[in-house]
Amino acid sequence: MPRRVLLAGATATALLALSACGDDMAGSGMDHGSGPAPAASAPAGAAAFNDADVMFAQMMTVHHRGAVEMAALAETRAADAEVKALAGRIKAAQQPEIDTMTGWLGAWGRPAPEPGMSMPQMAHGAMPGAMSAADMTKLEAATGTAFDKQFLTMMIAHHEGAVTMGQDELEDGSNAGAKALAQKIVTDQQAEIATMRTILDRL
Repeated sequence: MPRRVLLAGATATALLALSACGDDMAGSGMDHGSGPAPAASAPAGAAAFNDADVMFAQMMTVHHRGAVEMAALAETRAADAEVKALAGRIKAAQQPEIDTMTGWLGAWGRPAPEPGMSMPQMAHGAMPGAMSAADMTKLEAATGTAFDKQFLTMMIAHHEGAVTMGQDELEDGSNAGAKALAQKIVTDQQAEIATMRTILDRL
């Protein structure tokens, strides 16, 4: 069974409440207007979109918030200067992407996940690389070099999950803006994975 089908099935329960109010928009009847958005940061509400675009925006919003939360911990717990700098870049890059995706969802008439939303189905196993509450508690308790190693190990897995989700959007999505953002996420996070592995090797 294709990986994207497994992912969609695993997340269907978690997204049911989010999607219920917009079920009448599913399928090809969801297209709105004409002409693609020229870039990931451009308004995408007037461009065509499909179920994969909606799932990508909803899931990646939650996924990014997890990364931002992890990165914020590094400000006071990390010992390594490169780890702190990397965490700062992750936070600075992903928060604007969250804002972009929630804006798209609003324009598409689909609900965006609320900050701090309790979604246990998404938190562990449903989304690739997502951290569980236990993972986050363990990271919060660490400091210094122990934190740095744990942070990097967790963030590598988290980024790998985002790359998988981005690749699924590139394959299944139809909205040009969402696909452009997915490509940016794949490119940026693959580069950050390589950087994190280099740092981890020297710690």
